[in-house]
Amino acid sequence: MLSLMQIILLILNIVWFLVIIHIILSWLINFQVINLRQPIVASIWDGLNRLLEPIYMRIRRFLPDLGGIDLAPLVLLIGIYALQVVIQNNMHLFI
Repeated sequence: MLSLMQIILLILNIVWFLVIIHIILSWLINFQVINLRQPIVASIWDGLNRLLEPIYMRIRRFLPDLGGIDLAPLVLLIGIYALQVVIQNNMHLFI
């Protein structure tokens, strides 16, 4: 059971880094540091959107409309952190 908890923590860490990459990439695109006409940027952006948008959509249903501000990634990061803390604090139960 301990191995399963460690695998879940690994998956949460991977999702954490994907969200951070998605946030940074969106800033770089919006500030026109990079553009989507570059094939590698477009494919990375498309892949990240396909992975994260289903999660963001579920979170956005519960958030109020704030105009142009999207708090879904922030809520997801807080949720991931909370799950990691809960799992790590209860890891001794599975030893």
